Amino acid sequence: MNQPHALITGNSSGLGLALSQALLEREYGIYGCSRRGCNELAPHVTDVRCDLSDLDAIGPALDRLLDGVGHLDLVVLNAGILGEIEDMSRLSLGRLREIMDINVWSNKVVLDWLLASGIEIDQIVAISSGAAVLGNRGWGGYALSKAGLNMLCRLYAHEFENTHVAAVAPGLVDTRIIDTLLEQADANRFPALERIQAARGTDTLLSPDRAAQRLLEALPALKEQESGSFVDLRQILAPEEYAELMAARNRPGS
Repeated sequence: MNQPHALITGNSSGLGLALSQALLEREYGIYGCSRRGCNELAPHVTDVRCDLSDLDAIGPALDRLLDGVGHLDLVVLNAGILGEIEDMSRLSLGRLREIMDINVWSNKVVLDWLLASGIEIDQIVAISSGAAVLGNRGWGGYALSKAGLNMLCRLYAHEFENTHVAAVAPGLVDTRIIDTLLEQADANRFPALERIQAARGTDTLLSPDRAAQRLLEALPALKEQESGSFVDLRQILAPEEYAELMAARNRPGS
């Protein structure tokens, strides 16, 4: 039986690193692309360093990384940044463009490269967020970019005719993004942060390892959804938590 292979962007830390570890345990061959490199898993991962904010550098990096590869069982577009928790009126267009470049347009470059490469791909998962649909105050560039990522997946599903594509929100994952959220922002101004603060020390806040395992376990169920769909894993795996999340979102004027 041929060894399965996966491409993971942003695999040097957090969920991307945990996915790489979990797939290695499943005897996958891993191709990684990240700014810092995945030194922790060397030499078990075939890795290339690439700053995804440099859109022109992505194609040459993938040329080196995937030279000779004819099939990928899984592609996880994981790399992304949070940006600032701030009111939209306080965010500059320049900063919003930076966030969009990394969270949306770098993924377009990767998808275009994969289409042109002729590599056969079974499944593409782009890591999105519930922020894409909640529209909570303060989530600005992150929410916009993840909503854009969701639509990017929807549109590319038409072009990846033999590949299942999905944008997936994994739920709250205990990474440096959570630390940044709780350090930089005011929960009084941005009420959605209260839920994240309350999740600390509970099962609602997933470790990267648990989030990775949960995502991989859900891959067959994702394929049952229409290609191009946005799926919040909490809808499938924790419907009560998802219902509470939707009910608690802060609405304009509330």
